[in-house]
Amino acid sequence: MISGFEKIVEERIRRAMERGEFEDLDGVGEPLKLEDGSHLPEDLRLAYKILKNAECLPPEIELRRDIEKTEDLLSALPDTVEKYQTLKKLNYLILKLNAMRQTSIANEIPQYYAGKIVSRLEKSKKLK
Repeated sequence: MISGFEKIVEERIRRAMERGEFEDLDGVGEPLKLEDGSHLPEDLRLAYKILKNAECLPPEIELRRDIEKTEDLLSALPDTVEKYQTLKKLNYLILKLNAMRQTSIANEIPQYYAGKIVSRLEKSKKLK
């Protein structure tokens, strides 16, 4: 049910719209910027603001960034011992991320060495 105050507010808004007072406002047709935290529970707003200002990210996001950086590094390395060590690091990061997330095994990020193992086994079969 609408209270008397809400009826007055709605009536004033309707009259202002009829007079065209809401036309040509800044930001018309653009998405709202919800940086004020109004979509967050009130008791978490200050904590989120502090973390945002300190540029702190959730651990899962930080791990994903580390994985992307390691993938880029791995693609740029020649086939050496360093590449093998980087691949081990990448697999460790993926394992850590998969362990952190509570999801089914079907949704886990696959590690990188499985394809190489299969290709090596296929090569060894051909040589025999």
